[in-house]
Amino acid sequence: MSVEIWTLLLVGLSFLVYIYIGWQSRVKNSKDFFIAGQGIPAIANGAATAADWMSAASFISMAGLISFLGYDGSIYLMGWTGGYVLLALLLAPYLRKFGKYTVPDFVGDRYYSNIARLVAVVAAIFVSLTYVAGQMRGVGIVFSRFLQVDINTGVIIGMVIVGFFAVLGGMKGITWTQVAQYCVLIFAYLIPVIAIAWLLTGNPIPQLAFTFSDVADKLNQIQVDLGFKEYTQPFTNKSMLDVLFTTIALMVGTAGLPHIIVRFYTVPSVRAARFSAGWALLFIAILYTTAPALSMFARYNLINTLHNHTVAEVQQLDWATKWEKTGLLTFDDKNQDGRLQLTPSKDTNEIIIDRDIIVLSTPEVAKLAPWVIGLVAAGGLAAALSTASGLLLVISSSVAHDIYYRIVDSTASEQKRVFVGRIMVGLSIVVAGYFGVNPPGFVSEVVAFAFGLAAASFFPVIFLGIFDKRTNSTGAIAGMLTGLIFTIAYIIGVKFGGMQPWFFGVSPEGIGTLGMLINFVVTLIVSRLTPPPPAEIQAMVEDLRSPMIEESVFE
Repeated sequence: MSVEIWTLLLVGLSFLVYIYIGWQSRVKNSKDFFIAGQGIPAIANGAATAADWMSAASFISMAGLISFLGYDGSIYLMGWTGGYVLLALLLAPYLRKFGKYTVPDFVGDRYYSNIARLVAVVAAIFVSLTYVAGQMRGVGIVFSRFLQVDINTGVIIGMVIVGFFAVLGGMKGITWTQVAQYCVLIFAYLIPVIAIAWLLTGNPIPQLAFTFSDVADKLNQIQVDLGFKEYTQPFTNKSMLDVLFTTIALMVGTAGLPHIIVRFYTVPSVRAARFSAGWALLFIAILYTTAPALSMFARYNLINTLHNHTVAEVQQLDWATKWEKTGLLTFDDKNQDGRLQLTPSKDTNEIIIDRDIIVLSTPEVAKLAPWVIGLVAAGGLAAALSTASGLLLVISSSVAHDIYYRIVDSTASEQKRVFVGRIMVGLSIVVAGYFGVNPPGFVSEVVAFAFGLAAASFFPVIFLGIFDKRTNSTGAIAGMLTGLIFTIAYIIGVKFGGMQPWFFGVSPEGIGTLGMLINFVVTLIVSRLTPPPPAEIQAMVEDLRSPMIEESVFE
């Protein structure tokens, strides 16, 4: 069977499973809709968290960025995995013990202020919309290649599918769907890279093939011969300071991501939250330790397959012509010598490869079986859809629970709150779809902006809310607003306004670190210059950090 038939078959089967789970998990009350009734077992929540975490950025785009950035691309590996450890050990158990539905709920109650709650809602919506835009682009890329439609049409198809899961089943349906999606995405990621590792090195274990084979040395020599820096040479694409700032922004941004934090509200106990964090870290590590090998093998294969081959030879490659139709792979014989050259100069480079196609095209470039190519497409969709649905729930709960129920109408019925939540999911999908059609960058870059915004807005107020009982509402509001506004202004100015990265060359992806530091300083100073929180709030913070013994736990 052809690649397209295998893709339709595997994607169709996986979608039938997701739809069945979503229908079986449909909900009517707000607790099930927003936090899955707090009844998800730890191992299942770990798998769902991993699927929520490993978005289109992880599955589709991260390996592509590492493939192009080489050593400097390790910022995504270090930042995202390190940030998850930070979240799991430092924040998640305390937030679960607090027992609320959302991050704005924590901020509003801890800082005894509806204004603080409202600022947190705005920050959550900014972060989530930025993040979900990357997922929509990822869905569009997969559909554009394998359904032979343009990216915009692919985004619209993805909007409809994501909307179905999020509107029908809420957090309960999304959680169990994400468990299935994790299984799909991890097999889809591992099977091709194991096959390619065997073909290139004779070692089927990607991590060992990456470390102990001579592929890195060969690739370094090829890069130098073509005029590029060595693949493994550090700080060739980013300065040392920018690497540091971007890594920190990704780490602390992870610890402030509302759609990941809310996962720890879905388990029945604090201990279960710790266990689910451990399971999630294991499930995440399986993919993240494999990504560097896939990145290196993909670049090695692409250069050998395309560079210095004749235009006629490249046109005979079925995968190349199909990707060319999407506009994500372009060829231009600028010197009219009948051959295509890959060079570091924009003026002479004749092969332009979108970084977001690296993972999806790799099985085809390596000439793997058509069913493997179809499985990778199903995995890419699973990664994008699982995260998108979780993000839409964050936006929905931020408005329906934190604004409508907690501020506008505290007497609203269960049905009314769920109805408002579903309306907000629909509106959010439309906005996310727009940014999916008009993305401000590659998938991982767009997602990196979301991490920077989360770092600059949420991490300081959550951290201080747990560990500093003297931090008050005035300080928290001032800190969140200052950090968020500064980071948004820098990202927009540099990315869209033609402004140069004025802070020592730090990129928009890394500026969230400075935004976070500004937030910390402003919050601490303003809190010390204004009256302390009420005694009951300080007592609540003390109780939040005290040990708690539980008899019943799902593990």
